[in-house]
Amino acid sequence: MRLFKKKDEKRKGLWSKVVDLALTDVRVLAGGMDHESLEDLEERLLAADFGVKATLRLVDHVEEMARRGKVRGGGQLREALRDEVARILEEGATTELGENPEEGPTVYLIVGVNGVGKTTSIAKLAHHLIQTGRSVLVAAGDTYRAGAVSQLETWAGRVGADFIRGQEGGDPAAVAFDAIQAGVNRGVDVVLVDTAGRLHTNRGLMEELRKVDRVIRRKLEGAPHETLIVLDATVGQNAVAQVRAFSEATQPTGIILAKMDSTARGGIVVALQEEFDLPVKLVGVGEKVEDLDAFDPQAFLDGVFQAD
Repeated sequence: MRLFKKKDEKRKGLWSKVVDLALTDVRVLAGGMDHESLEDLEERLLAADFGVKATLRLVDHVEEMARRGKVRGGGQLREALRDEVARILEEGATTELGENPEEGPTVYLIVGVNGVGKTTSIAKLAHHLIQTGRSVLVAAGDTYRAGAVSQLETWAGRVGADFIRGQEGGDPAAVAFDAIQAGVNRGVDVVLVDTAGRLHTNRGLMEELRKVDRVIRRKLEGAPHETLIVLDATVGQNAVAQVRAFSEATQPTGIILAKMDSTARGGIVVALQEEFDLPVKLVGVGEKVEDLDAFDPQAFLDGVFQAD
């Protein structure tokens, strides 16, 4: 599902600012890279949140290329890294949002821990869907916090989305069920099912999330068409632990990376892809409702690996 228009120049420059990966002073000797230089490169990749698995893959690739005489300077080092990161990103699933090929609404299940920006990400996604001519229904599956429901309802009203809430303290799975039924009855294009923000270590709440997922699958064949996990880009490798835990309760298909404009460690995009084969699909780049972009792998590569 294509939602987003071509980015302006300000958007295109995002990745050059959020991934601090200076490479010009990494030494590349005529016969390859010495141990000290490889350690230096490894440290820089880890500091930029590329993660252990992706970092080891990238360093091994560069070492092999240098040994074969194909990396003999900073420019060639940058190109070798770029090519391997491109392969990591290309190996994964599509970064485009899926949609229902049959009759009935497209259903997106939105999950994530407290404080990651889930509510505003849902509002931004609803806004973009509506801007492309789709009708949207937002379901408030957090039945435990009245404030959270009210906040989501306010956002839904602002962007022009329909809204469904359950009884306070009620069954979140029932909210999801009712939302899909309402979506079918009203001819809505997309249903966004919010879930309670929860610590990924809370087993009881994660079991509840499994129930929500099961109910959605039984209610509408093929749903959820996306299970999007919202992650705070500023938390670094803790995001890896969150994805691992949520993957035990649901089947995430993509990532909304919120607060991307507030970090200089955007290598987490590569870490998540390499660790889980899970693509970043949407990126939050500001506080306004318009500040949500589709993840563009080419723009990422251009920004991260531009000349220093």
